[in-house]
Amino acid sequence: MMFLNNFKKNMLFCIAGMFFFSFITACGLYDKSDARKVSPNSKERVKKNLEEGKGLSLKKMMSGDGSAGTNYQFASSNPMWRATLEILDFLPLSNVDYSGGIVTTDWYNEGTSQDESIKITVRFLTNEIRADGIKIIVHKKSCSVDQSCRITKIASALEQELQVAILKKAFIFEKDFNKTKKKYKRDNVKYDE
Repeated sequence: MMFLNNFKKNMLFCIAGMFFFSFITACGLYDKSDARKVSPNSKERVKKNLEEGKGLSLKKMMSGDGSAGTNYQFASSNPMWRATLEILDFLPLSNVDYSGGIVTTDWYNEGTSQDESIKITVRFLTNEIRADGIKIIVHKKSCSVDQSCRITKIASALEQELQVAILKKAFIFEKDFNKTKKKYKRDNVKYDE
């Protein structure tokens, strides 16, 4: 009987060990890497792993805002982002989400008609300056005399005009950035010590 109990314990250990090993390898925890390419600084390794989506941030998980997944940051130095904010600077902004890459304006009317307003949403699909890297959606709100409003998504020339204006401005920002980057770039000069 004692042999049977030891056998059950050993089998349970083996099964648990195999399950644990398969879990670790399935999650991609073990990954061969070249030690020469891995930074000895632990903070740099953690930052790199989080950028690649390999790690979890307990701070984000505990925040409860649903941002525990991979997060794509659209920095304010991004030319597309800067160009969009500059082009839409005359409109009141309702929502600006850096991490999601979305800019939404508030309802705006030009004053010609009090019962019609537009709302513009710009979605960034990539950090690159490309026509397919940005999506612009225009909504129109039409209100009747009794203040019952109807909101519809419209396809207008305004979307195309905004897209072209944003791309042109982003290209100018990128060009200026590259010009100043070259201006301040140092030569690779070796100094004798």
